[in-house]
Amino acid sequence: MSQWSEQAAKQWDQFAADWHSRSDAMWETGSRRSILPFFMQHTSSQAGPILDAGCGDGYASCKLAGQGYAVEGVDIAGEMIHHANDRAKAEDIHVHFQTADISRLPFSDEKFAGVLSINVVEFTPSPLRALHELHRVLAPRGVLVLGILGPTAGPRAHSYRRLYEEATIQNTMMPWEAKQLARENGFLLLAEEPVFKEGITPDIAGRLSVELREAVSFLTLFALQKEAN
Repeated sequence: MSQWSEQAAKQWDQFAADWHSRSDAMWETGSRRSILPFFMQHTSSQAGPILDAGCGDGYASCKLAGQGYAVEGVDIAGEMIHHANDRAKAEDIHVHFQTADISRLPFSDEKFAGVLSINVVEFTPSPLRALHELHRVLAPRGVLVLGILGPTAGPRAHSYRRLYEEATIQNTMMPWEAKQLARENGFLLLAEEPVFKEGITPDIAGRLSVELREAVSFLTLFALQKEAN
């Protein structure tokens, strides 16, 4: 494991208990409430197995499994995986969870029909390498739903200390950069959906261009299809 990955695992282990305490609210009524409906629009439970890449405490994995998806979940933080296994056991849901780095996934080529990866790619030393790895494990025409933090999202604070030339665990990236990087590396954009910060009402959002919607989002969701060879 690289020094970056070791530091990331250590920090996410420290965040795990707090994350777990807030997880249900984030997914049910908070900033993550639209993610699973968006994912299910683009990948059927009948298409094949699904990877939750950066699964955290397993909330999304368990919800998808409850909807009939065959799900595997990975996270770099062992404490997150501990919470994920406890959740699956408590809910009597079958999901296989394991500790893994999304830049070096322990899966064969083209194994998954779909991948869910929310606010994870930018927390790697090389987003390009991580994107290549997600592409590798996707079946042809499989769909990656990628979530990228918006410019003013609070979690971007993880990258601030880079300005002092200190090591950080976040490789900050704008939504438009992630979209272009994906397009240039074997993905076709199917759809995108912003999750807006508070104060952006539907009437305001409806008057904004795609670029401005990305700029005022908490995060942007991209549905990306792996192009056939």
